[in-house]
Amino acid sequence: MKTTFAFFASMLMLISCGGKKDIKETTTASGLIPAKFETTLADGKKTQLYTIKNANGIEVSVINIGGRIVSIWVPDKNGGFKDIVLGFDNIDDYNKYAVSTNFGAIIGRYGNRIGGAKMTLRNNATYTLRPNDNGKNTLHGGPRGFHTRYFDIEQTDGATLVCRYKSANEEEGFPGEMLVTVTYSLTNDNALKIDYEALTNITTVCNLTNHSYFNLSGDPNKTILDQILYLDANAYTPTDIELIPTGKIDKVAGTPLDFTTPTVIGGRINDTTFEAIKFGNGYDHNYVLNNPGNVKTLAAKVVCPVTGIGMEVYTTEPGIQVYSGNFLDGSNTGKKGIAYQQRTALCLETQHFPNSPNIRSFPSVELWPDSLYKTETIYKFVVEK
Repeated sequence: MKTTFAFFASMLMLISCGGKKDIKETTTASGLIPAKFETTLADGKKTQLYTIKNANGIEVSVINIGGRIVSIWVPDKNGGFKDIVLGFDNIDDYNKYAVSTNFGAIIGRYGNRIGGAKMTLRNNATYTLRPNDNGKNTLHGGPRGFHTRYFDIEQTDGATLVCRYKSANEEEGFPGEMLVTVTYSLTNDNALKIDYEALTNITTVCNLTNHSYFNLSGDPNKTILDQILYLDANAYTPTDIELIPTGKIDKVAGTPLDFTTPTVIGGRINDTTFEAIKFGNGYDHNYVLNNPGNVKTLAAKVVCPVTGIGMEVYTTEPGIQVYSGNFLDGSNTGKKGIAYQQRTALCLETQHFPNSPNIRSFPSVELWPDSLYKTETIYKFVVEK
């Protein structure tokens, strides 16, 4: 595999050196400079920027650290293109902020929160995990979760990336050696398909997702509050003040969490008279999808009226976390020198429910040695005139 990568890289070098370089040869369509993502890590592994494209000019770029999506370049209603995800424009910033940010990352082993940084499996085995949320809970796999790890990436064709990682037994406290494969596929109907697979040698838990921060305006100087959200979800999982689910499932009807009809995101986001909004400082909630396991049913859709860019979400997962960038605070300066402020992005993280290892009534997240973890999520990009 490394030989293939080296050959591919050498061929690109020969092509680029065949004549005078210009800006088009040294940048992606979204304006990223691949050379700024190349470095050699302390363990000798090399990082680079991988870019896949479809026949319609859509482009997705990914790096090794966290298997992170760096840019998604899609058409708007005015005949142009926009980069619709937050991120950095160089590998140094991704390495510097790998622990503290999740921009575009593959999240594992467990997306979202596990209360008390402990879990008890159905075989009564109990494990203590590394806390990184409020000093006592485990969030997104712990401080050194998959978002910080190096993924070996193979570009199998112009539209497909295969990301692989071997997670060690007891990594962040999770049992079992786990082999993870995440495949990004860009189709000609303008969909980014993400296929997740995992195997383990010891019974463990697995809940993989992607943590891209979307702003369909293409301008993170602007908030996402005027964008319109639809969710095929009649219920959500209420939490305590630390955003740990209580085990209940409540209806969204009559609450600020109801997006069963398309609704402007900012319309009720500050209604702190509703406890769930107060706890989340806005939207930071797991929604219970009406059609779990059905990747052909629309789970969510968000549209930016200004650009006409729409994104449809399809998934085999039973839940989706809606996070409105409430804790962005301007401390991270991303692409084009833009400081990411509060609510300048929306995350739609397909998932099993938070804290499921400790709540028997929730769908199981256990993975056994004789089984294959396999889920699929599709982000499809459309243009609304």
